[in-house]
Amino acid sequence: MAQYSCVSGSVGLITLKNPPVNALSAAVRHGIVDTVKRALSEPKVKSVVICGQNGIFCGGADIREFASDMSGPPLVPMIHAIEAANKPVVAAIEGSALGGGLELALGCHYRIAHSKAKLGLPEVTLGLLPAAGGTQRLPRLIGVPAALNLITTGRHVTAAEALQLGVVDQVTDQNTVDAAVKFALSVAGQSLDARRISTYPCPRPSDLDALFDGVMQKVRQSARGAIAPVACVQAVRAAATLPYTQGMEREKELMATLFTSGQARALQYCFFAQRAVGRWSMPSGARWDTSKPRPVHKAAVIGLGTMGRGIAVALAQTGLSVVAVETQEKQLMEAKQAVSGMLERGAKRRGVAPALDGISYSGNIQAVADADLVIEAVFEDMTLKEKIFQQLSAVCKPGTFLCTNTSALDVDHLASQTRNPELVVGMHFFAPAHVMKLLEVVYGTRSSPQAVATAMQLGKKMGKVSVAVGNCRGFVGNRMLKPYLEQAFFLLEEGATPELVDRALEEFGFAMGVFRVSDLSGLDVGWKVRKGDGLAEPEMATGQSARIRQGRRYSPLGDLLCEQGRYGQKTGQGWYQYDKPGGRVARSDPWLHSFLEEYRARHGLVARRIDQQEVLERCLYVLINEGFHILEDGIAAGPEDIDVIYVFGYGWPRHRGGPMFYASMVGLAKVLERLEHYHQAHPDVPYMQPCNLLRRLVASGSPPIQRWREVIKKLHSQL
Repeated sequence: MAQYSCVSGSVGLITLKNPPVNALSAAVRHGIVDTVKRALSEPKVKSVVICGQNGIFCGGADIREFASDMSGPPLVPMIHAIEAANKPVVAAIEGSALGGGLELALGCHYRIAHSKAKLGLPEVTLGLLPAAGGTQRLPRLIGVPAALNLITTGRHVTAAEALQLGVVDQVTDQNTVDAAVKFALSVAGQSLDARRISTYPCPRPSDLDALFDGVMQKVRQSARGAIAPVACVQAVRAAATLPYTQGMEREKELMATLFTSGQARALQYCFFAQRAVGRWSMPSGARWDTSKPRPVHKAAVIGLGTMGRGIAVALAQTGLSVVAVETQEKQLMEAKQAVSGMLERGAKRRGVAPALDGISYSGNIQAVADADLVIEAVFEDMTLKEKIFQQLSAVCKPGTFLCTNTSALDVDHLASQTRNPELVVGMHFFAPAHVMKLLEVVYGTRSSPQAVATAMQLGKKMGKVSVAVGNCRGFVGNRMLKPYLEQAFFLLEEGATPELVDRALEEFGFAMGVFRVSDLSGLDVGWKVRKGDGLAEPEMATGQSARIRQGRRYSPLGDLLCEQGRYGQKTGQGWYQYDKPGGRVARSDPWLHSFLEEYRARHGLVARRIDQQEVLERCLYVLINEGFHILEDGIAAGPEDIDVIYVFGYGWPRHRGGPMFYASMVGLAKVLERLEHYHQAHPDVPYMQPCNLLRRLVASGSPPIQRWREVIKKLHSQL
């Protein structure tokens, strides 16, 4: 709704009221239409101010309405009526003016913003474009290049940048509504002809075609198949080349196409899924988020390799007091320098002072004695981690939470090394830990709800998307990744090339295909894990065929490359070749192609033609199938948890919603049919056999993803 009052004798004050962000719901739009009419019809009112309650102007459209028939007054005529008003209308922007909220402000004749306000048109992140005149007014106000930048990225700008760009007329540190009322009094009675943005000619750059071609090329490249950024460019082009009314028609047409697209559904699903995982629950349906997290004032990090450094930076940036421990003196000195540099760069980017005083360093584990929470980040070696957890249990004050940054090891086993296993949880960060948004919080069978709640809350404080998951080998993300990587190897054995596999995955929307990622992270990383699992043994030592390990199909291709010293970018050669060790540009390697031919000949494999469709089906469907097993095993509470993990931690294209959402879009029956097909063709690959939960869902008529939890709950109650 919108509340109306007359202030200072002649200013009509309209306050938007729809907590928490004053979204433009049907009731709010009704309220605006009615109160604007009233203000314009009252003779004593000479000017109007629109503001939002509780220090927030307007967060834009109410996304929940997208799924239903949107009733109530449409936004476009409402904004046109405000712009056409014969009395000055001033937007008082506090907190945020986003999406439809900023479009509403652009319909006003003047905009006054508080210095801490944020403004932006983030519709592109939901698979849409600003369709209430945003693509037509903004270029007219601030020029085409600046408007393109804001609209195609959806980024938020500060009030200072908005003033510099010309989006707002004034910025204040004082009470914004008071400043806007004062301003409204000063412009009462003045002509508004020069204040209606829709009447402005759009500034046309001399090299218009070249500008749009360049932007379109850049946008297509970074969008990786997402259609909304491309539509945004087309809409702004309409503003630059057509009269306003025709531009508005084009904006409407483009929005209609986007609104019903699968991509918009996927992006909006992601938006809600990200919020749902914050209200974490156990697979049984029991809620844990009612448990009160304990405050953490002092945190410690053990081990200052790449991960430990990133974690220390992420903790320090939240304002916590951090103790960083590294027993190797050389490593400690290097880490000090690296962490300081990371903090300084991060602070410069955010325009704040670096939190250098927040971190103290030590070579002795005793330094963590008074920490409230400790994160162990040493090498992925169970014996080493056992020793550290035994030491921590002896050194730390009672009640200290002990967390392990393991990516796959057994959290329950580590907890068993301590006096208080209920205080132990996993905090699986993703490299680089101070940048990557995902945090898997792993609860063991004995982890207390408070320990999990504290880790989840700390993750949130660090700006992470925290997802609570159960304890198993690889947890959620890495457990699903294993069959995906194996399939990529098998495809090479059968006739594919690294280039073909990577191209298929990159065209699907991943930033990098599986083999380019492997070269970047280092082939030796996986080799070490496989050795630890007793898989990467020389052929003779196993007494088995090179392509069978532990009774099932295995590909030693990665091991053979590592034996040749080809570790990827760090050595200048891996699945691709690079100009030099540490080089970044991947080039096709004739040596590797000959190596694959020799390997196939040696093992009697006849290369066949493999197309991109097969690459996608085999790599993605086995990953999805493992996701169904994870839901069946109760390791993740629902499909949203898996999808958030994959979008934020593994580069799954957001406009495809996540692996489980993608399966629902493709059709569960189709996924089931293809898995059955590939399992018949490859009976020696057990994980290709479709999961019972997938069969169950198909038998239940493939319910929408939001209803999968009901089927899972029934399944668990029968187990």
